[in-house]
Amino acid sequence: MAEQSETSAVSLVRHTLIQTERLLVRWARNPVTLLETLLIPCLLLVMLNIVVGGQIEKFTGDDALYGSVPMVALVGALSGAVASGVLLGRERDAGLLAKFWVLPVHRASGLISRILAEGCRILLGTVAVLIVGYLLGFRFHHGPLAGLVFLAIPVVFGLAFATMVTAVAVYSAKASLVEGITILASLMMFFSTGFVPLVAFPTWIQPVVRYQPMSVAVDAMRGLSDKGPVAVPLLLTLAWSGAALLVFAVPAAIGFRRASRR
Repeated sequence: MAEQSETSAVSLVRHTLIQTERLLVRWARNPVTLLETLLIPCLLLVMLNIVVGGQIEKFTGDDALYGSVPMVALVGALSGAVASGVLLGRERDAGLLAKFWVLPVHRASGLISRILAEGCRILLGTVAVLIVGYLLGFRFHHGPLAGLVFLAIPVVFGLAFATMVTAVAVYSAKASLVEGITILASLMMFFSTGFVPLVAFPTWIQPVVRYQPMSVAVDAMRGLSDKGPVAVPLLLTLAWSGAALLVFAVPAAIGFRRASRR
C-alpha cells in the first residue's frame, strides 16, 4: 500500500507542492538568488534608462523603456536560472538529492517542483521589473490580455533556458561551468534589439541580432506593450524555446535521475 501511495497522482501533487515550497523558501533565503532575480535586474533597468534611455529616444523617437523593460525581464529570468543551477549542483554534491531518492517521495516530484519553482521565480522577477518600469514611465497600451501574454513570454523563455542550465548542472561537477553560462546571457543581452535599436548595429551582424532568441522575445513583448509586430516574433520565440526544450529536456531528466541515485 505504501508503494502505491507514494506513486499515486495524489502523492505527486502533494509532494510536488511541498518541494516547490522548499525550493522557494531556500531561494528566498539565498542572497545570490535574490540579487540575481530581483535587485540586479531592477538596478540594471534604472541604469539603462539613465545612461542610454535619452539617447535612444533621440535617435529613434520612441521611448527606450519599451525595449529595455522586456530585455531586463528576460535577463533576470536567465541570470536567476544560473543561480538556481548552482544551488542544484550544491544539493547534488551534498547528497540531498540522493536522500530524497530513498525517501517515500514520488520520483517525478523533484523535477516537476523545480519547473514550478522556476516559473514562480521568473514571474515574480518580471513583476518586480514591471513595477520599476511603471515608475519610470512604462505602460501597457493594448489591454489586459496583451499584458498577460507579455508576462508569459519571460516564463516560457526562462524555463527553456533553465532546462539547459539544469542539464549542465546535473552532469557537471564544476559550478564554474554553470556560472559560465552567464557569459552567453550577457552576449544575448548586448547583441539584442532591447539594448539598442537594430539599425545601431553594423550591417553585417544585423541578421544575427534580429533573429537571436532574446531579440525576437523583446520584439514580441514590445509589440504587446507598445507598437510593432507581434505574431512573427512570438512564433520565433516559441520556436527557440521549443527547440531548447527538445534538445535539453531529456538529458536534464536523465541527469537529474542519475544525480539523485548517486
